[in-house]
Amino acid sequence: MLKFACLILLAAFTPQSIAAVEKYPVSSKGDHVDIYHGQKVADPYRWLEALDSPATKAWVAAQNTLTDATLAQMPERAVIKQRLTELWNYPRTGLPFKEAQWYFFTKNNGLQNQSPLFVQAGLAGTPRVLLDPNTLSADGTTALALTAPSPDGRWLGYGLARGGSDWRELRLRDIASGLDAPDTIKWAKFTGLSWTHDSQGFFYSRYPEPAGGDSKVFSKLENRAIYYHRVGIPQSADQLVFALPEHPTWNFGGTVSPDGRYLVIAISQPGKLGNSIYYLDLISAQQPQFKGPVVKLIDDFSSSYNFLGNQAGLFYFSTDEAASRGKIIALALDGSAPVTILAESVDAIEYARISAGHFIVTYMHDAVNRLALFTLAGRAVGEIPLPGLGSVTAISGQFNDAELFIGYSSFLAPGVALRHDLGTGKTEIYQETKMGFDPSPYEVSQVFFPSKDGTKIPMFLVHKKNLKRDGTAPTWLYGYGGFNISFKPAFAVPPLAWIERGGIYAYVCLRGGGEYGDEWHQAGTKARKQNVFDDYIGAADWLVAQGYTAHKKLVLDGRSNGGLLLGAVLNQRPDLAAAAVPAVGVMDMLRFHKFTVGAGWASDYGNSDTPEGFRYLLAYSPLHTIKAGAAYPAILVTTGDHDDRVFPAHSYKYTATAQALADPTSGPILIHIEANAGHGGSSGTSPVSKTIEDWALRMGFGAHFTGWLLSAPAHP
Repeated sequence: MLKFACLILLAAFTPQSIAAVEKYPVSSKGDHVDIYHGQKVADPYRWLEALDSPATKAWVAAQNTLTDATLAQMPERAVIKQRLTELWNYPRTGLPFKEAQWYFFTKNNGLQNQSPLFVQAGLAGTPRVLLDPNTLSADGTTALALTAPSPDGRWLGYGLARGGSDWRELRLRDIASGLDAPDTIKWAKFTGLSWTHDSQGFFYSRYPEPAGGDSKVFSKLENRAIYYHRVGIPQSADQLVFALPEHPTWNFGGTVSPDGRYLVIAISQPGKLGNSIYYLDLISAQQPQFKGPVVKLIDDFSSSYNFLGNQAGLFYFSTDEAASRGKIIALALDGSAPVTILAESVDAIEYARISAGHFIVTYMHDAVNRLALFTLAGRAVGEIPLPGLGSVTAISGQFNDAELFIGYSSFLAPGVALRHDLGTGKTEIYQETKMGFDPSPYEVSQVFFPSKDGTKIPMFLVHKKNLKRDGTAPTWLYGYGGFNISFKPAFAVPPLAWIERGGIYAYVCLRGGGEYGDEWHQAGTKARKQNVFDDYIGAADWLVAQGYTAHKKLVLDGRSNGGLLLGAVLNQRPDLAAAAVPAVGVMDMLRFHKFTVGAGWASDYGNSDTPEGFRYLLAYSPLHTIKAGAAYPAILVTTGDHDDRVFPAHSYKYTATAQALADPTSGPILIHIEANAGHGGSSGTSPVSKTIEDWALRMGFGAHFTGWLLSAPAHP
């Protein structure tokens, strides 16, 4: 601790000491012009979309050289990295899950890049390492991204992610011996792994092998299909079970029903929020090819349906059909109308499952979770108590088993695993995570502020107790606002390093998310996307008006869709903050649907193929609304060269444009392109070392321009 405090003495730079760089790398301007619905739109940096061209590689190298040299003048980065390393170095165990006689869980000793998977026989058995992904790559960039044990307990089906990519390589490991079978499946992406109940094989989703077999694929994904892999045969012999060649852009995946009889197929279309449900009767289908009629159970794509399970001839779904905040229905296979089992309530359903004849429903009340129990007839039978103001991070349990494991965390508590017995109603702490951080000097509060149109927006604030609201606290403002994703009070290490020295961590729940159901989500989509930006700007201005901070003390943070948020907000309000750190952002809103899985985002964004979509996207697209001559704050863009979810050229083109157009006296506009890295935090596969480096990079940058380390006392 003394060493950390002494390092503060090295921070002799003022926040303005690196206000701008004298010269950015040359970004040659081309003459490419697109015509959208009769309107010409220049795209002078289109050449940066050729990621592997010599010109782009030279540009990336030059930008990284500049960024590294500039950040080297900021001692805050090293200080924060040291503190993050100290804080991250605590043992943590993942939520257990069960199959046959085995209990599985991940466990990390603290700074392992990836968490090894352990297995034990029975709840009181002796754990042993079943799979350690740290042994699969020297730099820790190979991750265990998918696990699915076979029903008989013999095999572990698992998926590996390499270099941060969303592509998965599926493998099989004998659970008893710990040895791998020769089975290897490639070109799987955004897939589950669902076993038939005889444990002879599993269903999975994949794409055709791209030309040349290149694993670094950024082209638009098409022609997805569901295959069945039988244990012990080569992938080339896998059975094609379901495909829609007439709809090459549609997405779908299959899940075997709890009774083992049906393959339930959920299908979505790019640009539509709803999905349809088909099924294949595995008993009547021709074996072993599983050829048979696929029945369209729900086929209108107007609402979302999530399959929960089946019993006594009924299929159960959670859905937003005529219920913005969600409800649960039962549907027979005879074509009769669905029956509402659990009606919509004032709180939104975030997640539901069936275990031992009960619905376990995770509700959100003002973005805070509660867990309610119901019979399959919809009768309320109580709630499972949670420790406080926080989030349910996961629930595991088998369909017919009364044993549940519930993961819970909050901003200041790293997590607890609860074990609940549905038979007895007893809840106990199964495992509690401890770390070297004392939460007692800090507090969490929830506030509400009005957005531009008067809508009440919730925000969580984490800071030291008895904080003086004199406008001096450096404040980290995180937002996302999209894709019906809810942001709740959950634990993360980096905010602790920020608040220890008197900073505020602000976590705002923007429209576009799912905190209040689908109406809240829809209010931040397509032509209404400006609401999300207004909410975020409103949060920043409210924090300043209430005396928590000042604009010159504010750092804006957002990742992926949140990177888009920052890009749009910075153009609309360059004066809003001292610094911004947009990560892996969607910056070119006219072309996002041309790459990888971008076409699917049209459900939230629309796209430029329609005149209406072109008009509202052009109005806020970060790449196209950069203000020439504007004085921007310090901006650090980050992306990964293997990001096959949000095409890296989004960040490249945005950075080149901002460097060319912004007032030369603006704070530095920099980009860091991480090698052998993908989409980062949201992909769940980043090694711990890269995660610490990324946070130290971005948080050190924000700290430098807010004076975070210079004025605050050392942490307790």
